[in-house]
Amino acid sequence: MDSDQQSSPLPQLSAEYFSWNYRLQLIGLGFAFYAGIFLLSHLVSSALFCTYNSLIAKEKVFWNLAATRAVFGIQSTVAGLRALTQDSLLTRDRVKGQEDWSWFNMLTATGFFVFENVALHSSSVVFRSFDLPLATHHFFALSGYAGGVVWDSMGHYLPMVTLLLEMSTPFTCISWMLLKAGWARTLFWKANQWVMIHSFHCRMVLTYYMWWVTVTHWEGINTHVALPVRLLFFSGLALLTLIINPLWTHKKTMQLLNPVDWNFGNKPVPQNGASEGQSEVSVKPHAS
Repeated sequence: MDSDQQSSPLPQLSAEYFSWNYRLQLIGLGFAFYAGIFLLSHLVSSALFCTYNSLIAKEKVFWNLAATRAVFGIQSTVAGLRALTQDSLLTRDRVKGQEDWSWFNMLTATGFFVFENVALHSSSVVFRSFDLPLATHHFFALSGYAGGVVWDSMGHYLPMVTLLLEMSTPFTCISWMLLKAGWARTLFWKANQWVMIHSFHCRMVLTYYMWWVTVTHWEGINTHVALPVRLLFFSGLALLTLIINPLWTHKKTMQLLNPVDWNFGNKPVPQNGASEGQSEVSVKPHAS
């Protein structure tokens, strides 16, 4: 018996993932779940944190979005590591391989990116501001994953590995929240910043790996991946490799040396665990 026959059989793909009704339900589930995390973050932060209550409205929105992205970052990291390390149809066929778990993550991630775009453009209207780099990032994210849902013959290996780029978001969330609380000089904040910077270095290595995968599977990708999806993927990957990852890595490194809130005009951060204009600690008394 040869090695292929000895290997354990992999599960068959469920037909329900090719039902548009089921797909839309999971996209809606992803949207609703992350909208719920956003709302939960607001309610919990309002009840427990003086720092949160001292923020202006736009910063409160950013706080809740940071918490929501952190949760999505955890989901994405698990999915990305699973794609990289587990023997699956994705690793056996990096061009066409799909599994139920990868379809689940594709669809819920699409729901998350719909939520991100709704939140971004709604806040842009409310606060009369527009962040072009962030809007560009969100456009590529939503278009790429929605394209993978529409042209459903493409494999999920690269989309799942792409999700691993979100590995930095939990650390980014912690960094910004503690910075707003005035804890930027603490050992914990600095340790988190070091881990976050390392995660951005890992992101850069990951993008190089993704280029290697595309080069070594070039013929199959050109044959089995639709042209619009290829254009979105390679444009986004080029932006990540040449601009976004190097720029964010540099900014986060500089922030370690000089803690400032560069999301809101390089505002100086409060000191000694106090919010701006307050002498109280950032967590309300008796909060567990």
